[in-house]
Amino acid sequence: MLVRHGESSFNVERRIQGYTDKSTLTETGQATAQLVGKALSDLEFDAVYSSPLRRAKDTVEIILSHLKQSPKAPLQTLDQLKEVNLMLWEGLLFKEVEEKYPQDYLNWREQPHLLRMVVPGDDGQPTDYFPIVALYDRAKAFWQDFLPQHEGKTVLLVAHSAINRALISTAIGLPIEQFQNLHQSNCGITVLNFSGRLGEQVQIESLNQTAHLGDPLPKPRKGFQGARLLLVRHGETDWNRQKRFQGQIDVPLNDMGQMQSQQAANFLQAIPIRYAVTSPMLRPKETAEIILQHHPEVELELNDHLREISHGLWEGKLEAEIEQEFPGELQRWQLAPATVQMPEGENLQQVWDRAIAAWDEIVQTALNRPEPGITMVVAHDAINKAILCYVMGFGPEQFWSFKQGNGAVSVIDYPQASPSQPVMMAMNITNHLAGGVLDKTAAGAL
Repeated sequence: MLVRHGESSFNVERRIQGYTDKSTLTETGQATAQLVGKALSDLEFDAVYSSPLRRAKDTVEIILSHLKQSPKAPLQTLDQLKEVNLMLWEGLLFKEVEEKYPQDYLNWREQPHLLRMVVPGDDGQPTDYFPIVALYDRAKAFWQDFLPQHEGKTVLLVAHSAINRALISTAIGLPIEQFQNLHQSNCGITVLNFSGRLGEQVQIESLNQTAHLGDPLPKPRKGFQGARLLLVRHGETDWNRQKRFQGQIDVPLNDMGQMQSQQAANFLQAIPIRYAVTSPMLRPKETAEIILQHHPEVELELNDHLREISHGLWEGKLEAEIEQEFPGELQRWQLAPATVQMPEGENLQQVWDRAIAAWDEIVQTALNRPEPGITMVVAHDAINKAILCYVMGFGPEQFWSFKQGNGAVSVIDYPQASPSQPVMMAMNITNHLAGGVLDKTAAGAL
């Protein structure tokens, strides 16, 4: 579990922090750290690690004071969890950096892996230093040391925006070019599930949850202009609960699914949704209609390309029945989903092609509307995972990287100036469903 430190004095001043330890938590930063502690209070951690920089260390100490059970191991601080080292910029205001280093600042915003600083080398001679490249190398080294020692453990890491993004990226194999496509709010919570060591399957259970802070959705980045899209998965069905493959069989919401949809509606009640698109199938359409009860002026559009994956002959069957009828195929679906052709159904590339075509159309419409506003898209597990992969620059082989709980909400911002660089602001928010930071929805079939 990754947490970014609370708001700091440098955050408020819009000043570059990096390695410097002059920045301290504000009163707001201390208060939100307490809210993180309360949100995590019922969890038991095997170990807790923090950056040694004060803003992170003070945050973790506040969090620990609220836990009902002390971690099994004492808090440790690690230099590997320090923020990115921006040695030539640290202490400067962002606007000063933009004025003094215009091209470097542009690289930082748009091509951070190309950001270069000329600094004294070990021999005292000028040498090129690439801060984000060094950060990613440090993040990879951290996971390589950390994961073998903590297999099967629940661990809390409290650090900083850039290092958290590098840790998430290196865990799931996100290219360094996508560094700015992930967001980390002060005291936002991210949950990663590792199946083994670095390079083995990793799932982002949730990204940058902020509901525990009183903000249902993360605030846009400073100066953001563009389109915000909410991606919602439909509420639970009986077949989700039974772990029965439903695909394009039109199974309606069950009582739990209707309740989850109502919880999502309450969660999004104050959010100014102006446009909504859904798969025409019963379960997402009903979910969308329940959410839009609080937004009666919004007309719900149907998009047939957002239908769930067709599982063909798997539909209506439990996993045990599929294994008996199609031995080995279910395991291949779980380990290498991009290689599976559903018998008399679809493969992931076919799902990708139609889901991404629909998403691109929705995004372009959102960016070009004369009256901008938040667009909500309600669809299915496989469709949503395809869209999330696409947003992050992944292909079908990364299908299992993102979890999608029933009734969960994800937030994606598309800057007007560079719509080709969407920002994943939050993913798989489920706090409104079970009241905790962990996704407790049914882990059922698609």
